[in-house]
Amino acid sequence: MHSFAIEITTITVLSLVIFSNALSAKLKIPSVFVLLIGSYLIYTLFPHFVPIDLKEEFDALIIFFIPLIFMADALHLHFDDIKRYWFEIFYLAVISVAISIAAGASLYYFDIFASLSLGAYVTLFAINMATDAVSVQSVLSQFKGIPHGTKVMIEGESLGNDATAVIAFFFIGLPWMQSGEMSIASATVSSLKVFAFSSILGLSIAFVFYLILKLFSDKRSEFFAFIVEAYSAYLIAEHFHISGILTLIIAIIGTKFFIDADIASQKKELQNGRFSRAYRKSRISKIAATTNERLEYIYEMASEFGYIAAAMIFFVLAEMVDLGQLMHYWREIVIMFVVTTIIRALSMAKFALLGAKSKHIEPVGLEGWFILTFSGMKGALSIILVHMLPDSIPHKEMFEAVTIGVVTLSIFVYGIVLWAYFMFVRPMGKKDDNKIKG
Repeated sequence: MHSFAIEITTITVLSLVIFSNALSAKLKIPSVFVLLIGSYLIYTLFPHFVPIDLKEEFDALIIFFIPLIFMADALHLHFDDIKRYWFEIFYLAVISVAISIAAGASLYYFDIFASLSLGAYVTLFAINMATDAVSVQSVLSQFKGIPHGTKVMIEGESLGNDATAVIAFFFIGLPWMQSGEMSIASATVSSLKVFAFSSILGLSIAFVFYLILKLFSDKRSEFFAFIVEAYSAYLIAEHFHISGILTLIIAIIGTKFFIDADIASQKKELQNGRFSRAYRKSRISKIAATTNERLEYIYEMASEFGYIAAAMIFFVLAEMVDLGQLMHYWREIVIMFVVTTIIRALSMAKFALLGAKSKHIEPVGLEGWFILTFSGMKGALSIILVHMLPDSIPHKEMFEAVTIGVVTLSIFVYGIVLWAYFMFVRPMGKKDDNKIKG
């Protein structure tokens, strides 16, 4: 007899997505709250509604869903915003994350988590410093009045720091944890190599797919082309043992840059560009890759696909939740949550102070610091990374419990703090929606 497990699971997931969207709109609460609670309740009370062993099939699901999640996030960023806020995004997504992981790893010398090696500390904090763009968008989309610059920084940081965390995890923390030793010089060289090769590969793929987009002019084909690009970038990079996520992000953003340049050139020719003549030839400027109208369709569809993919990851999280295990490691979970929150708050405070003193950084003020701090919700990537730890790794059970606990706490605690602020505190003040005032 034919099994309808896939069909039943699809119905369950999509029904929960519909229900969570409807309930969040009605109650003015982030839909990710409903997704998390609903996923856990379904697994606990109605397990026959999800007949697929998602945890057993996790590796296959990850390969399938990662490109969809990060494609949607990358498409959401506009190149003009990246060009304007590139330093802020770079600081938040790379420098700040690297410093935060190093600060967390320094707790090794205080023996906060007994029996963990220094490499294990780096790995643990790399996993739990990765923010989740889907969770952040779910929470912030409920609120109006967040300045555009702050939104760009949050979106860019939540996307870029995932790539940084992945590099720190796979090319520094995990090898260090497995071998027991790692020199700072070799770790730095390894990370820079991965970043450089991923960037070169991503830009190459971006240009190829930009040219492919010129072959057709319907929005559905263009959207599918972006999906093919995301999967191709991820799989090719992973085949060459570099960062699939970073390559994917650069490829999608790069293609968007070429498209935006095409659209802009229809209104005004590029002026005073150092390579403008060669660039105009390479663009094949007489053939448009797409239009603003078709791009809006692509953005909307990518967001929906990414949201559904993230919903599947939350279902896996619900299956991975073991209350007995969480209670056993409650002390480690609380310590990790408090420490990562403090580190993020201090990191964002440093950024806010730099913005107040430097003309190269957008000033964010006190409110901007508050929003940036509590937009650091964890989610899909943290779950993915902790699951990818080899079974032979000591303390894997503790890593999983701590990560699941921190992900859950960050979504609910940070989300509730932001929700309460925008619902009850901010409306009382007279804020200018276009500026952040300290």
